[in-house]
Amino acid sequence: MTDTPADDLKLSFRSDVTVELVKHTASDADVLFAARVSTIGEQSLDELNKDPERSKGLINFLMRDRHGSPFEHNSMTFFISAPIFVFREFMRHRVGWSYNEESGRYRELQPVFYVPDESRKLVQEGRPGKYQFVEGTQAQRELVDRTMKDSYRQAYRAYQEMLAAGVAREVARSVLPVGLYSSMYATCNARSLMHFLGLRTRHELAKVPSFPQREIEMVGEKMEAEWAKLMPLTHAAFNANGRIAP
Repeated sequence: MTDTPADDLKLSFRSDVTVELVKHTASDADVLFAARVSTIGEQSLDELNKDPERSKGLINFLMRDRHGSPFEHNSMTFFISAPIFVFREFMRHRVGWSYNEESGRYRELQPVFYVPDESRKLVQEGRPGKYQFVEGTQAQRELVDRTMKDSYRQAYRAYQEMLAAGVAREVARSVLPVGLYSSMYATCNARSLMHFLGLRTRHELAKVPSFPQREIEMVGEKMEAEWAKLMPLTHAAFNANGRIAP
């Protein structure tokens, strides 16, 4: 959802996230090369393709018995656009990840802000560790929509006022909320991505339940879809073994 109101600030409101796989060196063969070097040394791709079922079985064995290092010999770089609060959760994942985010010190930040759409459940019920989210009332939904947009307009107007007065971008940005959209490159390997997905997505095949915030789960789902196309055997083994990173 994108809604651009016709006011003087021309703010844009979004409820989606975008994920683009911009480059990669990632395939199931990378896992097989790394795993088999310990027993038979260097191999050719033809040798790996001779027995597809054996290759599938080896990847499943590695996943099941948590031999993790063969899943690290690959790389995927994603370009992600999402609200800042999503990135603050993202950057708790440090092992096997590299990040570069756009900087409010060096460029004027654009007025694009997050407002949840009708699919976003609004109300948390229960206590920490044992809670669920429910839809909320129409009045609550209207309140969220109105107050978020009003707050964003006020914050961005203050930001623009300071910039116009010559205040440095790195100072003026302090008034902007975490609902502002940012963008970043995120690079990872399959092992680090599996760990991320185990925590940041909810899935019926997961042995260990997870309760991610919906907005970061949306990013995780899109990343997983791209990864599954690159490494289908590894992705299938991840699901078959309870979505626990090796």
